[in-house]
Amino acid sequence: MTDRRVISTASAPPALGPYSQGAVAGGFVFTAGQVGLVPGSSSLPEGIEAQTRQALENVRAIVEAAGSSLGRVVKTTVFLANMDDFAAMNAVYESFFVTEPPARSTVQAARLPLGALVEIEAVALL
Repeated sequence: MTDRRVISTASAPPALGPYSQGAVAGGFVFTAGQVGLVPGSSSLPEGIEAQTRQALENVRAIVEAAGSSLGRVVKTTVFLANMDDFAAMNAVYESFFVTEPPARSTVQAARLPLGALVEIEAVALL
């Protein structure tokens, strides 16, 4: 059986329910979906660009707490409240993954936690 380790860091918002910010198993880091909450805050920044940036900073904090980095992310899933925000989200996203970006799926979701405009989850190599 593969060992499993839960990741928890004050550098990302706490889980909003009965789940972990992230987990390590089988040589991979799996993050929970991250919205644009600033750690220590209960409100979302205004706009898709600011929320995308903060969601990715939250993903970064979790993968780094696990001992990995954004450069080792192999797959992301982006959930958008409105697919019309794709270009603006993508412009911010590409600034975090400049070379050799990970595989990615992007879908429109009917509703995201806290009324967020974007939620991002990632899988990274440990």
